[in-house]
Amino acid sequence: MADPVIVAEDLGKRFGDVTALDGVNLELPAGGVLGMLGPNGAGKTTTVRILATLLRPDRGRAWVAGFDVTRNPGAVRRLIGLSGQYAAVDPFLTGQENLVMIGRLYGLTRRQARRRAGDLIDTLELADAGGRLVRTYSGGMRRRLDVAASLLAAPPVLFLDEPTTGLDPRGRLALWQLLGELTARGTSLLLTTQYIEEAERLAGMIVIIDHGKVIASGTPGQLGARAGGDRLDLQSPPGQDPHRVARALATLGTAQPAVDEAAGRVILPVADGAAILPEVAARLAAAGLQVASLALRRPTLEEAFLAYTGPPAGRPPTGPAQAAPGTPGAR
Repeated sequence: MADPVIVAEDLGKRFGDVTALDGVNLELPAGGVLGMLGPNGAGKTTTVRILATLLRPDRGRAWVAGFDVTRNPGAVRRLIGLSGQYAAVDPFLTGQENLVMIGRLYGLTRRQARRRAGDLIDTLELADAGGRLVRTYSGGMRRRLDVAASLLAAPPVLFLDEPTTGLDPRGRLALWQLLGELTARGTSLLLTTQYIEEAERLAGMIVIIDHGKVIASGTPGQLGARAGGDRLDLQSPPGQDPHRVARALATLGTAQPAVDEAAGRVILPVADGAAILPEVAARLAAAGLQVASLALRRPTLEEAFLAYTGPPAGRPPTGPAQAAPGTPGAR
């Protein structure tokens, strides 16, 4: 494994009476992509702001590309690009002027800045708006421009804090493709996101953070496996109440079944799905129930996330509510 380009050890941060971070540890190998998932207010943005030298931790230490973020912030800033949660672009300049200005601040020549700005404007589908004042942009367009600014100097280390929030599907796909190309060329990326699909697509390693602590880490497959057992996924035929299926099978599961009434779907966590399939068939037959489809699978990353952080209000849990002892990263 490549040497880590980002290391955080026991990071702690408080804002008054609120503990934002409480002993965060993480590593990102050079050329890798680390995805940070967590509920709103979990501490993701605070972690990014400390690593990007915008905040000082109250305790712990962190290094980016070998430089201590508190002792040598200038060296860190020369090596990173950052796109925060909110677009930080000048509304009284055009999109093109914003990018050229930022390129010049990075030390590019005027010609280099113009060429790079033009390439990014085309890639992120802003060509028709590049000559307009940014104050006329929609929120999604401002977001794309802000991400373009973070990529302008092709920094070796990139921090993106929920970069696709507010983007339409086309804009999201275009950004995913661009990030894939950058990481293939060796850019190291730390990404926070609210989109499970985004984390699965871009990140080789994922940390789940909640209440200021890293509660689990691993590949998407590893996190799914640790969420516990198999999932029995049943689809009720039209006109049949899926809650009847859930009640008939509930005692076979390791947790209460989750029911999607609108979709007619029942998901039951089970310890050994293959072994209980005969009993599933017997119970459905005894209750006079049918299913349109039945699948046995491993937990998805979304189910793992909910297992570790807890389900939304009104939704039954589908696994452990917190990281199991010994889970890497849950210190």
